[in-house]
Amino acid sequence: VKGGRRLRFRATVCIGNRKGKVGIGLGKSNEVKEAIQKGIAKAKKNMISIPLDQGTVPHDVKVKFKSSKILLIPAAEGTGVIAGGAVRKVLELAGIKNILSKSLGSDNRVNNAKATVEALRHMRVTPKMEMADRKKKTVVEKKEDKKDAKPKAAKKAPAKKAPAKMKESKKDNE
Repeated sequence: VKGGRRLRFRATVCIGNRKGKVGIGLGKSNEVKEAIQKGIAKAKKNMISIPLDQGTVPHDVKVKFKSSKILLIPAAEGTGVIAGGAVRKVLELAGIKNILSKSLGSDNRVNNAKATVEALRHMRVTPKMEMADRKKKTVVEKKEDKKDAKPKAAKKAPAKKAPAKMKESKKDNE
């Protein structure tokens, strides 16, 4: 309107299950509640799955998204999430417990969050993780096979044969 009092809200929403799935969405509306709902809907559409290696990322990755550059490095157990702002939120919602990160280039929270999701999208399963998954599957399959197998019937002892009748000789009969 004439005085420039037309308000609009923008909500940046990040959702995740803390087990390897995360998504980010941006919603705009005249009301806060609607903006959040739109952001959640877009975040659900943009969900990605990432491979986790014992609570951290499998390898380091550097990604550039617009002017934001994000560097993610796997960390040892007990390090925690060393990240700032939007990057920290995305990584925590993805279920990453130990990671080192550095945000370079831009301070824009939206671009940093999108760059983090893009970096997580570039994560690949390492051969070490693949072998661990195979071992888990074979152990689980063996356990399931044991459960599914019908209990074997107890082996019956061979029936004792009755002693063979001796042929009576003619002499015995007389």
